[in-house]
Amino acid sequence: MYIAMNRFRVPAERAGDFEALWLNRESTLDRFDGFVAFHMLKGPTQDGVTLYASHTTWASEEAFRAWLKAQDFKSGHGGSGANRDLYLAPPDFEGFTPLQTITAG
Repeated sequence: MYIAMNRFRVPAERAGDFEALWLNRESTLDRFDGFVAFHMLKGPTQDGVTLYASHTTWASEEAFRAWLKAQDFKSGHGGSGANRDLYLAPPDFEGFTPLQTITAG
C-alpha cells in the first residue's frame, strides 16, 4: 500500500471556491489500476488560512508512479496553473508507505 498526500493552504475567503473546484471536477482515478481510495480533507482555519489535504491510497508506490505518467493524470492536472490564486503556495506533496495498518472488526 502507498498513501499520497498533497497539503493545500487556502486563503479562508477562497475556501468556497477551492471546495467547488474539487467537488465539481471529473475524476478518472477509479478506473486506474492500483487505485484504492481518494479523500479530500478539510482541516482547521487559522490566521485566515484553511488547510486542506488530498489523500489517495494506492495498492503500491509503483501503481501511484504509473498514474503520474498516465495521460489521465496529465489531462486532469494540466489546467491547475489557472487556479493559482486559490492557493497561498504550491501544494506540499508527502508520500507514505504504511508500517502498520489496523482495521475495524
